[in-house]
Amino acid sequence: MKDLLIKKIQDKTAVLGVIGLGYVGLPLAVEKAKMAYKTIGFDVQEQKVDMVNAGQNYIGDIVPEELTCVVASGRLTATKDFSFIQDVDCVAICVPTPLDIYQQPDVSYVIQSTEDIASYLHPGMLIVLESTTYPGTTEEIVKPILEKTGLKVGQDIYLAFSPERVDPGNQLYNTKNTPKVVGGVTSDCTEVAATLYENILEGKVERVSSPAVAEMEKILENTFRNINIGLANEMAILCHKMGIDVWEVIEAAKSKPYGFMPFYPGPGVGGHCIPIDPFYLTWKAREYGYHTRLIETAGEINNYMPEFVLERSMKILNRFGKALKNSNILILGVAYKQDIDDVRQSPALHVISHLEANGASVSYHDPFVGDFTLNNKEYRSIALTAEVLQDADLVIVTTMHTEYDYEFIQKHARMIFDTKNAFKNIVNRDNIEKL
Repeated sequence: MKDLLIKKIQDKTAVLGVIGLGYVGLPLAVEKAKMAYKTIGFDVQEQKVDMVNAGQNYIGDIVPEELTCVVASGRLTATKDFSFIQDVDCVAICVPTPLDIYQQPDVSYVIQSTEDIASYLHPGMLIVLESTTYPGTTEEIVKPILEKTGLKVGQDIYLAFSPERVDPGNQLYNTKNTPKVVGGVTSDCTEVAATLYENILEGKVERVSSPAVAEMEKILENTFRNINIGLANEMAILCHKMGIDVWEVIEAAKSKPYGFMPFYPGPGVGGHCIPIDPFYLTWKAREYGYHTRLIETAGEINNYMPEFVLERSMKILNRFGKALKNSNILILGVAYKQDIDDVRQSPALHVISHLEANGASVSYHDPFVGDFTLNNKEYRSIALTAEVLQDADLVIVTTMHTEYDYEFIQKHARMIFDTKNAFKNIVNRDNIEKL
């Protein structure tokens, strides 16, 4: 059965499925279709399904023409009808795995997707979980649901975990060329899953011994970044107190050709991975009676940064005899990173919440984010004119978009609080204060 499925993958007669057509799932579905596989995308959101079937792109990392091409050719279709899983040979689960209000993993989307698959499961099928989650999810949650059908993993069906490594806005690495890690429940599972990705992607496929290794590897990637960003943020706080430019410190440290990797401070940590993934591990660690002190401390520091931005903003305004209450604050950039339209977990939103909770009047401009809703209030990006800059009591840069004309901003703003070192190349910095 394994050899038959591998042959279908290699000769491209296998039908591939992707559950969840978001930032991870849709790019993966497009890459599968580009390699001449018949691909079916599944999503519960009718709007996404309709847009895909119309060839309309809504993910920044996808080349719109590529989506249009694979849809027009019939190689990619989308549906809300999960019964079509019965026609699929290999399916990837790419659904959200958020934290609940208690900072505990919410795997309900994974469970629901697995149950949907189980309803139409058939022998000789490969299931790959790509959603980031805690070690053990594939074997402790997904596997039992599938095996309730009477089909055995490694014998009748194949199950693996292969973590997504999407980095929105990255101009060098994307779904196609980023190396892939694959860990199957059995060696046959690993072989089938690795064969699939090797026939779709250009990046190296790294095979590991189990789903748990692959799950932990993904958590390590983002925990590494979270901790080092936490260190950079703590250095920024301390350097400010000591009257030292943290950005100059980092640049100097970068001159060492070994033993140092630069990370940068900012108004907080955003996105769908770094602020969330480490907490999967802290939660799971409690099962083993271990307290992940370093991980949680880094999280506390990073979560404090929006409040630190608030405190600094108050002090900047005070120097000009202005209270934060009733002041006019202009936020530049609300996306969680530069040159993308994603506001998930964006620290800028937390900064806005803190400012408004203390009586400030806040407006924003972002060339990529036209509007968003926060605390049941709708916000719209305003035009970035000389008058708007001049009217602001304080301009806070929270996202360093490359589209911004920083000389223009510096020229017309009364006072700027730069949390991203966006004005590093500006000579006249009399009206700029850095993080």
